[in-house]
Amino acid sequence: MINRRSFMSKAAYSLAALSSPLFTRGNTIKDTHINNELATGNKYVGNLKAPKIPRVRVGIIGVGSRGYGHIRNIARIDGHEIVGISDLYEDLVNRASDTVKHMAPGKHPNISTYHGDEHLWKKMIEQTKPDAVFVCTNWHTHAPMGIYALDHGAHTFIEVPIAVTLQEMWDLVDAAERNQKHCMMMENVNYGREELLYLNLCRKGIIGELLHGEAAYIHELRWEMEQQERGTGSWRTLHYAKRNGNLYPTHGLGPIAQYMNLCRGEDQFHSLVSMSSPALGRKDFATKNYPTEHKWNKLKYIAGDINTSIVKTHLGRTIMVQWDETSPRPYSRKNLIQGTKGTLAGYPTRIALEGGVEQLTDSHNNWAQGEQLASIFEKYEHPLYKRLGQKSEEMGGHGGMDSLMMLRIFECLNQGLALDQNVYEGCAWSAVGPISEQSVTNGGEVQKFPDFTRGNWKTTLPLEIVE
Repeated sequence: MINRRSFMSKAAYSLAALSSPLFTRGNTIKDTHINNELATGNKYVGNLKAPKIPRVRVGIIGVGSRGYGHIRNIARIDGHEIVGISDLYEDLVNRASDTVKHMAPGKHPNISTYHGDEHLWKKMIEQTKPDAVFVCTNWHTHAPMGIYALDHGAHTFIEVPIAVTLQEMWDLVDAAERNQKHCMMMENVNYGREELLYLNLCRKGIIGELLHGEAAYIHELRWEMEQQERGTGSWRTLHYAKRNGNLYPTHGLGPIAQYMNLCRGEDQFHSLVSMSSPALGRKDFATKNYPTEHKWNKLKYIAGDINTSIVKTHLGRTIMVQWDETSPRPYSRKNLIQGTKGTLAGYPTRIALEGGVEQLTDSHNNWAQGEQLASIFEKYEHPLYKRLGQKSEEMGGHGGMDSLMMLRIFECLNQGLALDQNVYEGCAWSAVGPISEQSVTNGGEVQKFPDFTRGNWKTTLPLEIVE
């Protein structure tokens, strides 16, 4: 089974990459380039509205499970043309190209394909000259590919996390500012129906002043260790042996950050503390399922089975962010946002408000949930979901959130609108990874967040409740 971001996922290559400078522990705030001034010629892109592109020329790097899902959605959206597909593996490139031609006959007539060499993605960018590049590869390639695409004139859309180290994040910021191009981390969860509903409720002040959020990525993924030569497990497993922290924070954190308007005029990330549990589950799983001499039994797993990080914001709000890809427990992103007048929570979707939820409950001591929330959705459904929700559900991808994200991306590119997520947000949300590693290494010591906006968050427009 080929899983998400399988491009450049040979085990040998991944082992070499994890030994490279990109994976050293040079992630302390004091050691990372923090420049309070824009580089000469650069310009802030937090509110960027790029020129309209009536027909977007698209290149995609990496068409394993994640990239293949994206290209299936892209093929069905009008207003663009897929011009280039690149992956290490010929079978994945052929599958993607054939799928596009089958799903949208005649709409993408000139697809150039590249496979067999780990550097051919550069040739794809250089030869096809896409307006937008989608990077759906393994984590350590996200920043180098994104920077190259930006420097070759393409708006760039990168899978999560946007980068692995703080230096890479600063380099992405500089590249976006230098080229005046969009660089968006594709945090699909921000386009979930529940998340959009809660964003609308927060903007309308239904739960009062925001105080606290809880975010998580609780997802048991030990089965990915079966992917040993290609696929996500072939490279993601190696991270558990090289890093100890909150390695995948953005799915839960992205929506909470948007509820709080972090990086956007109202509030900003300030500091973080982080602690990890013992690292036991991966070793036990490898011992139970693989021979003694198997490569998974030769690794020393150091990533705690569960990590808990606490973020403090500029206004003093708190956010708990948890990560656990090992423990046998149900999936959850928590998605809890608490205010002075009530609380919204996920897993399951439920709401508690001061004095009760309309006529549904008579007290904030009782959750309104399930069928009780039908009237809440009817009254407060996000306008974007009202307009595109049914279409996105029909297209699919994590319940429709993937396709809604793609529909919105191309809408913004076609119409010259600011994107719903900017490069500074992608970097701030992803920064929990390396910052948490540093905090864990230092016994839970407080770590300050870099301000990737260099103070410009104060003048950045809040995310609109778009129609």
